[in-house]
Amino acid sequence: MSARMIAVLVLLALCSQALASDPSPLQDFCVAIKDTETPVFVNGKFCKNPNYTTADDFFFSGLDKLGNTSNPVGSKVTPVNVMQLPGLNTLGVSLVRIDYAPYGLNPPHTHPRATEVLVVLEGTLYVGFVTSNPENRLITKTLNKGDVFVFPVGLIHFQFNVGHTNAVAFAGLSSQNPGTITIANAVFGSKPPIKDDVLAKAFQVDKKVIDYLQAQFWMDNN
Repeated sequence: MSARMIAVLVLLALCSQALASDPSPLQDFCVAIKDTETPVFVNGKFCKNPNYTTADDFFFSGLDKLGNTSNPVGSKVTPVNVMQLPGLNTLGVSLVRIDYAPYGLNPPHTHPRATEVLVVLEGTLYVGFVTSNPENRLITKTLNKGDVFVFPVGLIHFQFNVGHTNAVAFAGLSSQNPGTITIANAVFGSKPPIKDDVLAKAFQVDKKVIDYLQAQFWMDNN
């Protein structure tokens, strides 16, 4: 392979990596402001005049507080993304705190715009993700205090507290606005609902099963 071809392949690889995350900032920072009433939409948030920024634009308080896990799934996600911390705008990062009751679950979900790096602060978590078609291979690990696990961008993943006590984890995400799609909520709790004929054929079950599932309350733990 020629040196020129190698250079082209390296350039393509670098470009693909650049396109796989949030765009790089073009100035020191771009503190987000609330959406204006202009009909123009931007990929991200409008920027505050840098002359008017303060320390509070880059500050968030409250991740020391326990999340309320008194819900059907037994977990609570506390996000710190651009919606809570405007100084994150254009910086391509965010984080979450996740609290788990004993046997609490952060249900199978995806982040369409971010890879997630999770660290366990307290407790024991059974975590995993599923690879894409056609393998759909399940990759799992039991994590203890101080352990770290990575969930690749876009793949379905979960965390389950297998301990008898509460668990706490923090996670960093490679986007200012990673997004979350909880699988059960999206499939069975969409608004308007997906036709039961479609889901019955997709899951190869009777329509009555689909009707039952669509009638449930699908908890959003975010």
